[in-house]
Amino acid sequence: MGRKRQHIRDHSAEANLFARRCAIALLIVVAMLGVVVSNLYSLQVSQFEDYQTRSNGNRIKVLPVAPNRGLIYDRNGILLAENRPVFTLEVIPEQIDDLQQTIKKLAVLMDITAEEQEEFFTTLNSQRRFKPVALKTQLSEEEVARFSAQQHHYKGVSIEARLSRHYPYGDTLTHILGYVAKINKTDLQKITEAGQEANYAATYDIGKLGIEKFHEDKLHGEVGYQQVEVNSQGRIIRTLDVDPPTPGQDIVLNIDLQLQMAVQKTLEEQRGTVVVSDPKTGGILAMYSNPSYDPNLFVHGISRKNYAALLNSPDRPLINRATQGQYPPASTIKPHLALLGLDSGTIDRDYTIKDTGRFRLPNVSHVWRDWKRWGHGKVNVSKAIEVSCDTYYYDLAYKLGIDKISAAMTDFGFGDYTGIDLYEESDGNMPSRGWKRARFNEPWYVGDTIPVGIGQSFWTATPIQLNQSVNTLINRGTRYVPQLLRGYMQSNGEVALASPKTLRPYLVQEDKNWNIVLKAMWKVVNGEEGTARHAFDDVLYESAGKTGTAQLFSIGQNESYEEDEVAERLRDNAMYVGFAPFDAPEISVTVVIENAGGGSSNAAPVARQVMDYYFANISSTTFPDPEATPEDAAP
Repeated sequence: MGRKRQHIRDHSAEANLFARRCAIALLIVVAMLGVVVSNLYSLQVSQFEDYQTRSNGNRIKVLPVAPNRGLIYDRNGILLAENRPVFTLEVIPEQIDDLQQTIKKLAVLMDITAEEQEEFFTTLNSQRRFKPVALKTQLSEEEVARFSAQQHHYKGVSIEARLSRHYPYGDTLTHILGYVAKINKTDLQKITEAGQEANYAATYDIGKLGIEKFHEDKLHGEVGYQQVEVNSQGRIIRTLDVDPPTPGQDIVLNIDLQLQMAVQKTLEEQRGTVVVSDPKTGGILAMYSNPSYDPNLFVHGISRKNYAALLNSPDRPLINRATQGQYPPASTIKPHLALLGLDSGTIDRDYTIKDTGRFRLPNVSHVWRDWKRWGHGKVNVSKAIEVSCDTYYYDLAYKLGIDKISAAMTDFGFGDYTGIDLYEESDGNMPSRGWKRARFNEPWYVGDTIPVGIGQSFWTATPIQLNQSVNTLINRGTRYVPQLLRGYMQSNGEVALASPKTLRPYLVQEDKNWNIVLKAMWKVVNGEEGTARHAFDDVLYESAGKTGTAQLFSIGQNESYEEDEVAERLRDNAMYVGFAPFDAPEISVTVVIENAGGGSSNAAPVARQVMDYYFANISSTTFPDPEATPEDAAP
């Protein structure tokens, strides 16, 4: 009986222990279920939006979309800079495990040169590793097909189609349009500093020179975005949403392409430049610097060999001679100095000297010679311009002094930037006492002033400055900024014209002085002794101008100058500035030809050809035919 009771007690204790264990296990299970439910609630309810965003981040990507670059037209609507589709082999470094080995394999498959590989790694150093980098551009259809068949072997490598800049007229417009090229480290730094990094997220190229660089903010446009769904391998499955980019602004230039091509043909193989402008607005109708080069070479990356050839050429094709070439202005500035002399009262229209071909300062033995060895005899201001008498201007410069000359010619714009819409511009040099002291730590001597009177000595000017200054003469003091931009193309095909820009005018005491100077420039072309009279024989229009011959090295006062005995690169620069028609000028022309000799025999004929072309093919002005009979005349 006792044993039975003892057994019952033991069984009861075991049952209680089991019950307690079950209860504890149940509590643990319930607690764990509570944790699971709590986590499920947190995941599905409390943090739903957070995890949904993460999930979408893996599934949905937002990709920047580059805007189409704005087009560039000439004044007649001819396309000068366009966008063409090209195929590019691109690499995303972040997605490739062994980049070096991948590039080696691709080089064999796609015939990628060592130079292209080197350019790729150079570009890679200035790019973020998650951004695509071009390995080979301008792929042919065969190359596209060859890679497409093997693409599954190359993760992170793809062929992309995009628009690329193209300049259909090649070297004809290089120094005006400039070009676009790959964004490099320096460009990226400037973009970042300007807060424009997001706007260039999908852009490969940027304006490097010319109009392309100056109007980059208008031509580039605004970046767009697209939302795409991707699979686990990162490939795009579908597009979910698109915020399209805003294309760049199409711009219209004042340039007339046909005139530009005529100017290029006129210069032929001569080193130099021609600038043609509308004096009523400052609009540049043509501006060619010779020699030039093909800007398309730079768009996809110029080879080192080709770039070295351009950089080391003694003809300096990379320089825009129209805006960067600095030349002694020579006799082209004699009308400007004549105006200063008249307006300051230093001379009047009747002031006359006797030119014997030599000028000497009082008590000074040095002799400054006239270009005409025996001189021009009695010369007043009008004849001095017509025959380009150096002696008259030696005398005038001596009487004026460097202070008056420097101040007045600075007001004309010499020694300063013209404001043309190109970053590639030099300011030239207008010498003064302060300039010489700062440059050479020497005082200004009276003898320094004499050659300034004929546009020599330390005075240098760019052809665009000369053109602007002649327009100031034509407009009797109104100074227009040279302007390549004509306006902006609207969606309806109309052009929203840009307003001409003006600078502080050149003021004179008496307006009649303008007439004296301009009439003397008319005599340069039409007078019996005018230095340009032979170049403009038998033209149907009336023009005016001024020749110039810039001496590039000193000649002893008792030496003679024989062009054939001088090294070609040391021969005189030929120069000419002119405008037509005389009574209502439509164009002004500036010509500088390096090492060509005299301006009257070399530069003036070039200006004549340019004007002939303009009035025969572009101007709406008609001129009577001097050989026409009365029967030929319209009733």
